[in-house]
Parts: sequence; C-alpha cells; structure tokens
Amino acid sequence: MTDYVIKDAHIATIDGAGTEFTNGYVAVAGNTITALGAGPAPEFPGATVIDARGCLITPGLVNTHHHLYQWITRGLAADSTLFEWLTTLYPVWAGIDADAVHTAATGGLAWLAKTGCTTTTDHHYVVPRDAGDVFEAEITAAAQVGLRFHPTRGSMDLGQSSGGLPPDHVVEELDDILTGTQAVIDRWHDPSPGSMLQIAVAPCSPFSVTEALLRESATLARTAGVRMHTHLAETVDELEFCREQFGGTPMEYMERVGWLGPDVWFAHAVHLDDAAIETMSRTGTAAAHCPTSNARLGAGIARTQELLGAGVTIGLGVDGAASNEACSLVEESRHALLFARSRGGPQAMTVRKALELGTIGGARVLGRENEIGSLEVGKLADLAVWNLTTIAHAGITDPVAALVLGSTPPLTLLMVNGEVVVADDRVTTVDEDVVASDVARAHLALVRKAG
Repeated sequence: MTDYVIKDAHIATIDGAGTEFTNGYVAVAGNTITALGAGPAPEFPGATVIDARGCLITPGLVNTHHHLYQWITRGLAADSTLFEWLTTLYPVWAGIDADAVHTAATGGLAWLAKTGCTTTTDHHYVVPRDAGDVFEAEITAAAQVGLRFHPTRGSMDLGQSSGGLPPDHVVEELDDILTGTQAVIDRWHDPSPGSMLQIAVAPCSPFSVTEALLRESATLARTAGVRMHTHLAETVDELEFCREQFGGTPMEYMERVGWLGPDVWFAHAVHLDDAAIETMSRTGTAAAHCPTSNARLGAGIARTQELLGAGVTIGLGVDGAASNEACSLVEESRHALLFARSRGGPQAMTVRKALELGTIGGARVLGRENEIGSLEVGKLADLAVWNLTTIAHAGITDPVAALVLGSTPPLTLLMVNGEVVVADDRVTTVDEDVVASDVARAHLALVRKAG
C-alpha cells in the first residue's frame, strides 16, 4: 500500500538523464519510492496526499564531511588561519564528554535536517580520556533526529612533543585507536541494503597522525570492508608541513602509505597540483568539497572544475560548525558554484551540477549511489520538498536556480527512509526549542571549563 503521494510539484530527479517534471508527483511505500512521473498523480487509495504546488522536490542532500561536536564551539577564533584556529580550539575541545557530544550532535543534525540534508557523515577525532562513549553519543543523536548516518571513527596520535600540531593531552596511543576503531565497527556498522548507519575509518590529518596509524588503519578498514576518510591538502601550511616532514606533497604521501582508491575520500582537497588531480582520477579517490569552511578560514578555493573534468567523484561537506557557523548544505551548493565561477568563469559550473554535487555526488562518495542521491523508482525515500512560494523565491523562473542561487527556502517536507523528519519547516523528531536551550548551556559550560 502506498503511504504518501506528493503531488503538483516541480521535480528535479537528478537521475542519469537529468529528468525534470514541471508538474509531477512522487509516491512512497514504506522506505521506497514506488512511482513518480509527470502530470496529475494517479489515485493511491489510503495514501496521505501532500499538495506541493509551488514547491520543488529534490533528492535529500548528502553531507560528506562534518564535525558535529563543534556545534557547541561556534564563533571562536573567527578571524584566524586554520593552524591558529586549531591551536585555539584544541584546549576547548579537550573538555568534551559524551553528554556534550550528544547535545552538539543533536543540534547539528537537527539543523542539517532543516536545511534539506537526509544523509550525513561525521568525522569525530577528539577522544579525551574519561569522556565516556562519544561515538555512541552521536550515533544515538542521529537515530533520535532520524538522519541516515555515516560517522567515522577519527583519531590523532601525533602530539606536539612528536612534531604534530595537537597538544599531547588530546591524542591517543596507536593500539588504543586501533582497538577502539574495531570496536566501533563491530558494534555499529550495518552494511545491509537500506542501512541507516555505516562506519568509516578516519585518522585526522597528515599533521596530527603518524605514518604507522595511517598504514595500520588502512589495513583495518579494508579487512573490515569499510571506507576510509581523512583531511588532505586543506592549506598551504599543510603543504609545507608535508614537504618538510615527508619530502613531498600531501598526495604523494597518501600514495606512499596506501591511502588511495575508490574506498577513500579526502576532505577539502584544495591545494592540488595537476599530478595530484591525475592521481585521484587514476585511483578513483573521491573528495568532499567544503567551500564555505575553506573561505571562512582563508584556506583557498578547490579546483573543482579541473577535478570534475578529470572524472574525480566530488561531494559537498559543511565541515565543522566551528569553521562554518551556517552549516547549510544547500548553501554549499551555492558556494561551490560561485567559487568555481570565480576561478573558471561563468561556464565553470551550472546550477544543476551544483545541486548534483550535493545529492548524487555525495551518494557516490559514500558508495550509496544505487540507493540514495536521486529520485528513481526503487530507491530509498530520502527527499526534500522546498517551498518556493515565499517572498524570497516567488517569481524566480527556474526552480532549481531558485534553490541553488537564492536564499535557503523553507521545507514543506523532509523525508528520510520514508519517515517525515521535517514538516512545515519544523523538525518533527525533536523539540527545536529544547535542543537550542541545551546547546546554549553546553556551549557555556565547555568554554568555562577551558578557562
């Protein structure tokens, strides 16, 4: 039996043919899209009918890089470079515990939902001693909010005393990292079709982990059959660090330690030369493009036009809330387009390509393109219904341009796995006002703890 029919909307399917319907419908049964097409919706007895006149239906957005714990440390070091920002915030982050992570994750995930995101990753790499189970904390928050979740077990083992950037008291021992990572995979990873929860392995960055950790974590991930993620080539400082410490570029270092392939995606990938782009193309390595965070930290503008031209898979990421206070994935589509055009001219990226990066592009990065990222019969019912009748969007000729180039529209509906998570621009699964109050208290407590 059909559960929902959403009718009379403009539909951008983001399928392989770029199919759009100026007036169409989508039908959902259980967690699956069972019908869609142009024109009036057929009768589906017993279904809940949603009138979406004046709306645009898209696949749910897919966020390929985030740091949810940072939701309670926004607004700090607002005018700093990446390395300055990190050294300011590491002492604050050292005070997090499982309760703080749960509060931060609930706030960050609820906001992602309100801005059209149905699937998100998270890169959690700060694991203080005696903090409790920070991974359970964010995983239970995702289940509560109702988003499809791909958290990554992050780690750091290269402290300042050994030439790394993070303070020694926020790094872990190699054996503890490997044991903890395996435990997270064993407990939480669900590889089954339609999975709401999949784990990846994610040492933090070349300047915060040892070569041994990179090599050992790659072996662990590939033995367990999970994906691999890390930051790479985000700043000029990182380029200089890699040249001094490893005698080459960040990409050359990754190739040497076995961190390339279709099971790997890098966050940022800003400072890549032609050889690095060719390496990613040749090996099938993907990238999470985070234009807002890169601009906020003055890190630079990724070469998306060249990466796409080389066939590199690219998704979008909001990055951590402490370097992107907005954390709106639809805004990342806009910034990806604007920054690509600022580098390559008006034809460097179209509005539909920008939307594609935030949907099927992200799904490909996570290896879920057969299940999510486009609106097609048989795919999972992860979709967003954007209200374009407001003063901000009424009268914009092209609905996709209205979404990508305009301000973020309110959501008439956000559906994840066939379940309603946002209705009439309010999150249905958690109390937004309570979450906001909890976040404010957790922020003050953490900042005070840091002194």
